[in-house]
Amino acid sequence: MTQKTRQPNGASSIHQAKDGRWHGYVTVGVKDDGRTDRRHVTSKTRAEITKKVRELERQRDAGNVRKAGQTWTVQTWLAHWVENIAALHVSENTIDGYRVAVYHHLTPGLGAHRLAKLEPEHLERFYKKMRDNGSAAGTAHQAHRTVRAALNEAVRRRHITVNPATIAKAPRLEEEEVEPYSVEEVQRILLEAERHRNTARWVIALALGLRQGEVLGLQWTDVDWEAGVIRVSRGRLRPRYQHGCGNRCGRKLGYCPQRINTRRETKDTKSRAGKRPIGIPEELMKLLRRHKEEQDRERRIARDLWVEKGYVFTSPTGEPLNPNTDYHKWKDLLKAADVRDGRLHDARHTAATVLLILGVPDAIVDAIMGWEPGKSARMRRRYQHLTGRVLQDTADKIGGLLWPVHTQASQGI
Repeated sequence: MTQKTRQPNGASSIHQAKDGRWHGYVTVGVKDDGRTDRRHVTSKTRAEITKKVRELERQRDAGNVRKAGQTWTVQTWLAHWVENIAALHVSENTIDGYRVAVYHHLTPGLGAHRLAKLEPEHLERFYKKMRDNGSAAGTAHQAHRTVRAALNEAVRRRHITVNPATIAKAPRLEEEEVEPYSVEEVQRILLEAERHRNTARWVIALALGLRQGEVLGLQWTDVDWEAGVIRVSRGRLRPRYQHGCGNRCGRKLGYCPQRINTRRETKDTKSRAGKRPIGIPEELMKLLRRHKEEQDRERRIARDLWVEKGYVFTSPTGEPLNPNTDYHKWKDLLKAADVRDGRLHDARHTAATVLLILGVPDAIVDAIMGWEPGKSARMRRRYQHLTGRVLQDTADKIGGLLWPVHTQASQGI
């Protein structure tokens, strides 16, 4: 016989079917089409089914019941999230990173899982497999950050109730200690830079610490010659190409002779602190004036081939510099100057450390580097390095305070 506990319309119900299994039904809300969203659970015993029904009621009352509708897999959700949600709300550079993580790592490694069944242990095993297969710790960590962001959105939309990526242990990421270039190394780099086009580009990087995109995005209207100031307000974006030949050339997108850039050239700085004026040393102002004269000469030589866009640093025909080309120029510059290899971003670390050596107040350092007030202390710790010069200057100050007589005597005072 079938035993059934009848309840008023809309209330939870429990009954035992002919096969002996117990079934429970709980109304949790209304579906998108207006019909009642009534969920079903089953178990072998009345005690177990009662427990499941009560748990589902608790989730309903707390607003944590998974939304009815499409049964997502990790693959379908990640593709939907990255193209239809994230792409509309994050910068071009950020979405590029998300797409690499989604399509090259997360989808092949986790895509077959049902979204609601994904567990923290699945993620942890996936991260370990990435590292075992040769992926860098930073790559695994980027995959973790991406899936965490995607699943946070799935929770917010009630496709899942808990984000397993917030429970899983993130891949261990040991921040590599950056060794800024010494004053002597900077001088050698700048001496070599005088033999190349766009000399001032490298002076600005090493002296002022502007990010690559900020330097390449500078326009002449950002230079205030009278005040001796440049105003940072935008950054250069990496081009994204598509074939202009109908894919007949057989080459990669970036090497198509008729390639078309589908991305805007620049974007505004991502924070209010990033949009900032920076005072320019007189020697750099002189260098910028010479650079402008040289650009005027190149414009005359290029004639009709010149594309006037107002950028400070350009190709010989006026186009803004490609960040990838700029990066390789930096590597060539280091090699020619016989200076140890390093990232282009190390120039920013170097400039921040020079400000530390000079004893520039923190508030001014933050303004020059474009750091937000809430993050500035952490950023100073990351970018300002305790070099031998800094440590020795500090030691001298301590000695002068504690042993002033001895110090003065040793100096013949």
